[in-house]
Amino acid sequence: MKKLILIWVILLPAVAVAQPFNREDHRPKVIIDNDLCGDPDGLFALAHHVLCGSCNIRGIVGAHLGSMQGYLAQGDQAEASVHQAEQLLELMGITGNFSVVKGASSAMTSPSEPMDSPGARLIIDEARQCTPERPLYVCMGGPLTDVASALLLAPEITSNIIVVWIGGQEYPFSHPKPWGGISEVEYNLNLSIPAARMLFNDSDVRLWQVTRDCYRSCLYSFASLDRWIAPLGETGKFLCDELSKWRRFGGTTECYVLGDSPLVLLTAMQTFFEPDTASSDFVETAAPFITEEGQYDFTRPGRTIRVYTRLDTALMFKDMEDRFALHAGQKQ
Repeated sequence: MKKLILIWVILLPAVAVAQPFNREDHRPKVIIDNDLCGDPDGLFALAHHVLCGSCNIRGIVGAHLGSMQGYLAQGDQAEASVHQAEQLLELMGITGNFSVVKGASSAMTSPSEPMDSPGARLIIDEARQCTPERPLYVCMGGPLTDVASALLLAPEITSNIIVVWIGGQEYPFSHPKPWGGISEVEYNLNLSIPAARMLFNDSDVRLWQVTRDCYRSCLYSFASLDRWIAPLGETGKFLCDELSKWRRFGGTTECYVLGDSPLVLLTAMQTFFEPDTASSDFVETAAPFITEEGQYDFTRPGRTIRVYTRLDTALMFKDMEDRFALHAGQKQ
């Protein structure tokens, strides 16, 4: 017994000075970059993301749309995206918790010519504080303009980031292209083809791609919207009002594609041990070369990228509903 007490006393100073576990230091760093002035799936994803304590969100970047977006193209779209983000954060009662900055106001004109902006500079600043082992997740829900520009302005950050992108058309191994006159070039890719060409053809950055066939599986019913989201105070009303502006385009459909929500699933809902996106499926494949028209050219393969083929939408949307409800309860 005396020997045991002696050993305990000898070890006590070492125990006393041991550093406590710092949860803040171990959360993945995330930047959210999205065209929040467009259809409201980005707003749902943003509201969900900022409530996920597992992510250390370093900033929100308002992105541009395209030049042919009708009434949405009026004025500075990036500035409008910033306004939408700030309005949502204010309604949620978390104004000031996150830096919200403007991205580029328009698309890149060439794969080699960056569009400098506060958003691109934020990506650079945060990436410089990360490492390949502890990377910055840059979550892109629209055009790739800001992250492509950041990589051109500061190529040394390439190994320190993972780009999670909602965009790009189908691959031969994935679900067939939807019928009915859908465009050959996917919507988000088409918003800035030069930026996509830079990222796919000229960069070695790690890329997790959620293509059109995959993000279209993120269907959320209007019945669920009315039951679970609409009653949740000002935030629920705001999200539902934004979606109602687009609902008339859906005809008699019962669902809406919340296609930006995988940004939350793939960064905030990883496994506790050996973190990764264990509940969703992906293929590691050679990146296609992207042509000037925005098409895939598989005869000129590039580096290996991750392309998602199935998403755990049950986990994603159940978590979204529960977090929204918990937050609404805390505000009362």
